[in-house]
Amino acid sequence: MGSQSLSKLLQSWEEHVAKVSEQTEVTLSINQADVVRLAALAEIYKLPEKQIIATLIHEALNELEAKMPYVPGKKVIRVEDGDEIFQDTGPMPEYLAAQKRLLEQ
Repeated sequence: MGSQSLSKLLQSWEEHVAKVSEQTEVTLSINQADVVRLAALAEIYKLPEKQIIATLIHEALNELEAKMPYVPGKKVIRVEDGDEIFQDTGPMPEYLAAQKRLLEQ
């Protein structure tokens, strides 16, 4: 095993520790058909079900955030390259404010 392989291994472990230290245990109820689907994914990929669930939720939230609509309001908040950028009146500002408030609790 070369030093580059060991460096990659150490980096992988560090990334794993960072991810695990940020995780919080939660309990949720899901449809029985989804339980079977999760178990099947865990079985074929040889991963713990909890890891499958955490990864799916994380990726779904990232995609959901990316798809939140920008709804331009009437107020210009800045000008970029000569283009007026209007205040977002869609759900994103409220969502970000709720995240900030919850993080501060």
